[in-house]
Amino acid sequence: MNRMAQACVMIFFGAAVLRASVTDLYLRYVKEGLRPFLIAASLLLIAAAVMTLWYELRPYADGPEDRNDPEDPAGGNRRQSAEQITSGPTTEDVHDEHAHHEPRVAWLLLLPALGLLLVSPPALGSYAAGQAGTALTAQQDYDYDYPPLPAGDPATTTVFDYAARALFDKGQSIGTRRVQLTGFITPGPDGQPILARMILSCCAADGRPVKLGMAGNAPTGLANDTWIQVTGRYTDRVTRDPINDEEIPYIDVESWRQVTAPKDPYE
Repeated sequence: MNRMAQACVMIFFGAAVLRASVTDLYLRYVKEGLRPFLIAASLLLIAAAVMTLWYELRPYADGPEDRNDPEDPAGGNRRQSAEQITSGPTTEDVHDEHAHHEPRVAWLLLLPALGLLLVSPPALGSYAAGQAGTALTAQQDYDYDYPPLPAGDPATTTVFDYAARALFDKGQSIGTRRVQLTGFITPGPDGQPILARMILSCCAADGRPVKLGMAGNAPTGLANDTWIQVTGRYTDRVTRDPINDEEIPYIDVESWRQVTAPKDPYE
């Protein structure tokens, strides 16, 4: 891979990142607040590639008068390059040319760019949730005064917020109020569907699932990764996650409906 090829790959890679950043596609892989950094990084890649192309093409863009200018110290180098092109490369030239090449493995940078442009891998879902234990663990300290639930009936909150209140506050901050949660279907420990949502610290690489069992009028017959919105009340029922042996709380479902996946699939 020579410098010209490097520049082309950098432009292609930067354009793929920029396209994902100016659309909602990037939300499948990173947190929403990282969009400015992704745009800046992609523009820097494209700018560096353009400068590399300009530097490499500059000798061929100069006119003949520039090559013969005695005051131009680079003119001699360009004349020498022209003579070498006419007479053919020497062994030393070939060795020097190879010395400026990068390893062929650099071509692998095309793979993530092609993935973003052509395949667009989906956000983490039921498969990822089934490979990891629930994110709420007994070692974490969630023992604090929970604020009141949002106003309204039902109160709209997150799967993480409800699960934390149910496990570590024993539902005291929920009381008898109805709550509304949105998540996707994934198989539970007993094979029955449960509600889940992935949470991120930075990006999809550190994504972890928050799992929530469903009692009462729980949905049945839905495919994995189906997004639903459930309305229900607190129940003290819990089960164990077989992956990390942590408790999974439940919600007593009163009603549910299928919804489209949210713009930001993570919490």
